[in-house]
Amino acid sequence: MFYKLKKKIGMKYREATPIQLLVAYYAIATLVTFFLLCLPVFKLPDAPKTTLLDDLFMAISTISVTGLTTFPIDQVYNQYGVILLEVLFQVGGFGVTMLATVAMVLTGRRIGLHQRQLIQFDMNQPRLSGMVKLVTSVFGLMLMVQLIFGILFSLYFAWNEIYPTFSEDIFHGMYISVSAVTNAGFDVTGDSIIPFRNDHLFLLIIMVLIVIGSIGYPVLTEIEAWLVYKFKYPGRRKFRFSLFCKLAVFFAVIFTVVGTVLLYLSENEGFKLRADSLSNFMSAMFYSVSARNAGLQINSMNDFNHTTLLMLALLMFIGASPSSVGGGVRTTTIGIFILYLYSFIRGRNNINIFNRRISQGDVQKAIVVVSLSTLLCVCAVFILSVTEDAPLLALVFEVASAFGTTGLSLGITESLSTLGKIVIMVLMFVGRIGMLYTLMFFIRKRDRDLSYKLPTEKIIIG
Repeated sequence: MFYKLKKKIGMKYREATPIQLLVAYYAIATLVTFFLLCLPVFKLPDAPKTTLLDDLFMAISTISVTGLTTFPIDQVYNQYGVILLEVLFQVGGFGVTMLATVAMVLTGRRIGLHQRQLIQFDMNQPRLSGMVKLVTSVFGLMLMVQLIFGILFSLYFAWNEIYPTFSEDIFHGMYISVSAVTNAGFDVTGDSIIPFRNDHLFLLIIMVLIVIGSIGYPVLTEIEAWLVYKFKYPGRRKFRFSLFCKLAVFFAVIFTVVGTVLLYLSENEGFKLRADSLSNFMSAMFYSVSARNAGLQINSMNDFNHTTLLMLALLMFIGASPSSVGGGVRTTTIGIFILYLYSFIRGRNNINIFNRRISQGDVQKAIVVVSLSTLLCVCAVFILSVTEDAPLLALVFEVASAFGTTGLSLGITESLSTLGKIVIMVLMFVGRIGMLYTLMFFIRKRDRDLSYKLPTEKIIIG
């Protein structure tokens, strides 16, 4: 019987597409995380009792590096639990296949074609070549950044006597570094980074770490290759960046600048906790960066007016760049969608940017992803408006935060009903996997194009 079961599982494994295997791996990682978070060794002795649904909610939020919780983390998990969360952030941020590949490289195991295909889909890459090099380079770079800035934060806390003991300085320094790089918005102290809201240098460093995690792994590797090229071959012809790298950086800058300006103008009374214009501008820029995925906050969300909250919800819906630790619709997807609208209004058939033409296939994917993501979030808001006793703006904010895997909230997460929690969990999982891959999960085989074309007939539009 065991042999037949093993054979059946093997057949299903061979028949599954890389997308289906990828989603299955994330589901398995969520179940393992759920089991670990239920263990008493990671919880405080006097921790309030949590339900299995709350633990599952926490597991999905951890693997998707979202940050939404139905209970205060500092009242439930001990230091071992927080360290476990930091380890799980790596699983959710880097991805299951990346960590599996790194383990195979370290143990000297051969990486076959099937594993490379999984890496390709998990990293959202157009080509199969260079996958292993990309994975190892990104993994080493991200760990190095977390370690270096974790040490710097620890020394900073010790120098300014932020915490009573040096061990606590190290504990919180490493956690903030890991949380910022992996864009995990979990609050383990109850105050997030509110105590540092007036420290502009600290906020700038946090923003840099958030960008490193959310800009996209291919961008980081291309920047690394550019630096090596400049060092080895000074004075030679210009290094050529890929179109994806250019678009990812371009739209990240655009959304950050536009978000900063709009948030600054919206909160023209001074972010309520600020007294000078520089602090107001820093607050606006920080939230323009953090809201698109990290979820770190420097004051309560209830301090903002409704216009600002809607802007933050839109930024959370946009999310980070593809092939990063972030979720949401993704910056390049929204960017291509905007470029398509602009080209259509101008009467142009093609989208040209940076002396390149974006393929029609990518344009179609962008339109489908934006449309279905919007539809999914609207349906989620509709369901929550029926099941939850909360203001509509709070529900919109919660849905955008879950889908964008951000973690910001207006404080309604703990009071969600059972159905409301399930809706948010689905949004977090889909936001981490991506809408396009979620759709492809249900496709077993590609539909073949017809060998003939039917007659075309015009219809009335608009």
